Amino acid sequence: MLSKIEQAYEARDLATLDALAKPTFRVLNKKNNFRSVLMLSCDKLKHLNKIESLDADCIMLNLEDGVSKEDKHFALVLCAIFLTIHKECDKKLVVRVNALDEGGYEEITYLNQFMPDAIRVPKIKNKKEVESVLALLNEEIELHLSIETSEAWHNLSSLKRDRRVTAFYLGILDLFADMKLSQSLINLNNPTMLYMLSHFLVTSKAMRVKPVSFVYQDFKNLDEFSLWIELEKSMGYDAKGCISPDQVRLTNKMFVDAEAEIKRAKVIVKLFEMHRDSGVTGFVDDEYGFIDEPIYKGALALLENKS
Repeated sequence: MLSKIEQAYEARDLATLDALAKPTFRVLNKKNNFRSVLMLSCDKLKHLNKIESLDADCIMLNLEDGVSKEDKHFALVLCAIFLTIHKECDKKLVVRVNALDEGGYEEITYLNQFMPDAIRVPKIKNKKEVESVLALLNEEIELHLSIETSEAWHNLSSLKRDRRVTAFYLGILDLFADMKLSQSLINLNNPTMLYMLSHFLVTSKAMRVKPVSFVYQDFKNLDEFSLWIELEKSMGYDAKGCISPDQVRLTNKMFVDAEAEIKRAKVIVKLFEMHRDSGVTGFVDDEYGFIDEPIYKGALALLENKS
């Protein structure tokens, strides 16, 4: 199938790609403990081919910014195809659609049949828009919201209209632009920035919604990126948007909950040894996903290093 996709992609053959996008049942990833959220443009086949090998806990399949108007449908179909390829994935697969008035509703309707783990809606403004999306969205799919308009910020505490609303993303650049605030305020010591991070975190947590901190655009400046993570972790954040593999690795490393990691490793060792005694060395656990011998050995190594 991958060869057919590649041939159609190179030929820009949308009709063939449409035929390859077949609705499928997916085992949804309901985990909400992701740390790193890596943006992946759905119009780039080479990016989509890397999904399985990426270190990110959550993959943001992007249809919005960075995808040209001419390639929007092309990207949408490729997104659907790769959802069918990854019928079960240890990474959370979230699709960021376009703004609701720019094709978002239509994209959600189409994607319902391909069952992403979540849909992320940008430029959300108020509870009525959230309710309109929830009415359209498959009841098993989670809804994530980008908080990047002044209206959304003002209405933040009213946006969780249903249990399916599980994550908010702080879109700081668009939010500052909409509020007519200078981007120069986005620095580690600015009181306005510290207030916004605090308010976003506390308001989200009070509603049992996961707050994901903003994307740091200077992806080569890992020293300052690490300072942002240190600050955010000290405030209570446990997830951040990323735009490079290096940012992902640093985020995963710095947002590790050592106690939770040890507990996870102990459970994996116990589960694997129980199954191995029955002659099974590869299985899926509801909480920890696919477990085989390499994962078992990794858990043993972690416990040995901590002892």
